[in-house]
Amino acid sequence: MSYELIVSQGRIADRTTGAIPGAALTAEALSKRLGLKPTAVGRPSPARQDDWSASLPEARETLAGLQQALEETMRRGNRPLVVANTCSAGLATLPVVAREHADAILLWIDAHGDFNTPQTTESGYLGGMVLAAACGLWDSGHGSGLNPAQVVIIGARDTDPAEADLLQRAGVHTIPPAQATPEAILPLIGDAPVWIHVDWDVLEPNHVPAAYAIGDGLLPQSLRAIFEGIPKQQIAGIKLAEFEASPDDLKNASAIECLLDIVEPLLVVR
Repeated sequence: MSYELIVSQGRIADRTTGAIPGAALTAEALSKRLGLKPTAVGRPSPARQDDWSASLPEARETLAGLQQALEETMRRGNRPLVVANTCSAGLATLPVVAREHADAILLWIDAHGDFNTPQTTESGYLGGMVLAAACGLWDSGHGSGLNPAQVVIIGARDTDPAEADLLQRAGVHTIPPAQATPEAILPLIGDAPVWIHVDWDVLEPNHVPAAYAIGDGLLPQSLRAIFEGIPKQQIAGIKLAEFEASPDDLKNASAIECLLDIVEPLLVVR
């Protein structure tokens, strides 16, 4: 089983200018590292400060394209390696994972819970509503089917009160940064398939720039240690999101180097 590299280049609720080029840079680096030709989905369009009710229909074509790319990759018996501009791409990917790997554990590695609904969201940002949609708490139009009891959120430290209540009632496992160790996480995985989502704001700021960075995050070596402990044969797929590229090429190169070092243990196919 080998990886197939998929990169999202269409706007999916982007509110910042660096996420789409950040995904392109990440995909380029992974392409060189793994010798894979990336499949690009969507066309870039400008970032805007819009509400989910406007950004969701705009992203319909890109989300449908991502679902199709995932389905085709899995049909070939390969693992998707998805590089996304925003977490909102999970509206497309997670329902496919839930359908094709019903017993999979989702490691949602993120500074945020992303478990708001249209009724609870304070920001109106689509990316903050992804997991709730995949778990069936609201209808995004792109499917659901994810069992919240099989979701482990790692590194979250910025959740809204109503969102935190939804997470607790749904039975989602949450592991704060200080407790995010291989010893805490691996027993929750057991021998099940694992889908890994990483939003780079999970890290302590200034390692891999992210639009919604917040302090008290994981250090790169801590996240790498978690990845080193996951049995490679159990990895069903990976999604990396929210690297915010800048006009500074040296800064981008340093971030990409850090990013690749963190995920290196996951890229060894066995």
